[in-house]
Amino acid sequence: MGAVSVRDIPIESKKVLMRVDFNVPLDERGRVSDDTRIQAALPTIRYILHGKGSLILMSHLGRPKGKVREELSLRPVADRLGELLDMPVGFVPASVGPEVEGRARDLKPGECLLLENLRFHPEEEENDQSFSEQLARLGDVYVNDAFGTAHRAHASTVGVAGRFEHRAVGFLMETELQYLGRAVENPERPYVAIMGGAKISGKIEVIRNLLGLVDSIIVGGGMVFTFFRAQGLEIGESIVEPDRVELAGELLDEMEGGKVKFLLPIDCVVADQFAEDAASQIVSRYAMPSGWRGLDIGPGTVELFSQALRDAKTVLWNGPMGVFEFDAFMDGTRAIAGVVAERTAAGATTIVGGGDTVAAISKLGLTDKYSHVSTGGGAALEYLAGRELPGVAVLSK
Repeated sequence: MGAVSVRDIPIESKKVLMRVDFNVPLDERGRVSDDTRIQAALPTIRYILHGKGSLILMSHLGRPKGKVREELSLRPVADRLGELLDMPVGFVPASVGPEVEGRARDLKPGECLLLENLRFHPEEEENDQSFSEQLARLGDVYVNDAFGTAHRAHASTVGVAGRFEHRAVGFLMETELQYLGRAVENPERPYVAIMGGAKISGKIEVIRNLLGLVDSIIVGGGMVFTFFRAQGLEIGESIVEPDRVELAGELLDEMEGGKVKFLLPIDCVVADQFAEDAASQIVSRYAMPSGWRGLDIGPGTVELFSQALRDAKTVLWNGPMGVFEFDAFMDGTRAIAGVVAERTAAGATTIVGGGDTVAAISKLGLTDKYSHVSTGGGAALEYLAGRELPGVAVLSK
């Protein structure tokens, strides 16, 4: 998108203010329980530190809604980052103010400092200009390596960036944009998109935009039942978005006779309750029993989808096929994850994104079996829907 890489801006002896996505889960003892997002930022962090830059990191954690919440402090993240870097990482219990400015000013080349949770301040999400100015005082150059927040016009992603002459993307952001850009602008064909997850909200525009890009669209997960309702099918107690049924129907009409293959499940695994130990059965999409709910795609659908993926050279996958959190209803997601991994091994470009999808492939131990695993679900969907990402656009100006 025309953004400059961190490789192309001055680093040595500079104070580098860098936005990262350290929105990681903490366990009941307040320790980082999954450091995937921290690990993802390490290449850029190490590049800056080895290049004799002084690094000031800023991130959010959770949704404190503009208030200080000790359980959402980034202090444990600083500890974990220090362990991964095998060096001390400073932590300051504030994001702006005299203490922060003093600590940043005292940083020596090769040293690292993490600020407290940006969202303890309501001004962060408001993109407040004064707050942006205070953050900007901390650095000489600005780097954004937080693709997961690139779709948010916040102070740390947009307001602060515009105050720097030298501003760039980090290696993680660069990789995300390269893979997603290739999927949008120059995909190798056949190109198959897999859309899943519980809700159709937020994905209708993605599907519409993909119509001009892909050869086939596969739809699974809970969102299929909104399409089924639009077709007048019985869906029992399955999840549905009543206010999106008409929109789903319009999309199905647009697909009619089009060049893009649009595949919905032909059978489902249904359960008598939403529980791991629920009674279940496999039924045709036309024979959903009243009072039951769909929790996974059926074996016939797995075969249908697998055939559609058989020769794919580019695969984009966002959203699981069922309630993967329950082992009893993970078969559909497991099967599709395996097929996409096989396509990767055969030389296809495979891009996996979305928090639930990443959690599912992690649970299956397949994270390293794809070309690219995106760290930014919402940002990736916005990009694929053809919308501008404010956090990237400001770096391109």
